[in-house]
Amino acid sequence: MRSAAAVVGLDLAGSPRRSTGVCVLTGDGTARMSVAGDDTVILAVCRPLRAGVVVIDAPLSLPRGRRSLEDRTGPHLRVCDRELLKRGIRFFPLTLGPMRMLTARGMELAERLRNEGWTVIEGYPGGAQDVWGIPRKGTDLEGLRRGLVGVGLRFRPAASTLTHDELDAACCALVGRQHTRGEAEALGDPTEGLLYLPGPGRPFVSRRLRRPHRATMASRRGSN
Repeated sequence: MRSAAAVVGLDLAGSPRRSTGVCVLTGDGTARMSVAGDDTVILAVCRPLRAGVVVIDAPLSLPRGRRSLEDRTGPHLRVCDRELLKRGIRFFPLTLGPMRMLTARGMELAERLRNEGWTVIEGYPGGAQDVWGIPRKGTDLEGLRRGLVGVGLRFRPAASTLTHDELDAACCALVGRQHTRGEAEALGDPTEGLLYLPGPGRPFVSRRLRRPHRATMASRRGSN
């Protein structure tokens, strides 16, 4: 029997030989963290869950007009990518070096999950962290841990033991939770591919929290 509904966040590695961060976010706000290798392990984590949404940190579509990742003459950016540029959110284009491997893996995994009934969307934890006003992993890993605890996540195992891959997976799961509430923001053209960022709704997994994290409030003021 499948468990209660959950949201899954994946900080996908380009190679199955590297660690993929996995976050299963349950209804009570507990983030159950792990790492996985190849797609078989990732699917084994997802299958027992009644998870409506899986959020993958990887490009899940190609720019319109680009025939394949190997096509050197096609466009390099999607509509959602250009929107990130407009907002000053840093990212690596999907056609850049190792990003091609990540994109190919992400698109294949997304197809496998969708064939098993999951709703799969593209997330970007670095962008989410910018919107929330909390540090990116490469800037301040401990600050990222504190920021995620500050928005209401209860980590299993404890946040102090988690890797940057797992923390980014938790950010993906938070965006997935907002998506299930209709609060995430979709960037891009639906006919090409959408990328989801935190929307105006609260990012908190628990609605019992009385006040938002100060970094989140500062981020909202800056977006007005």
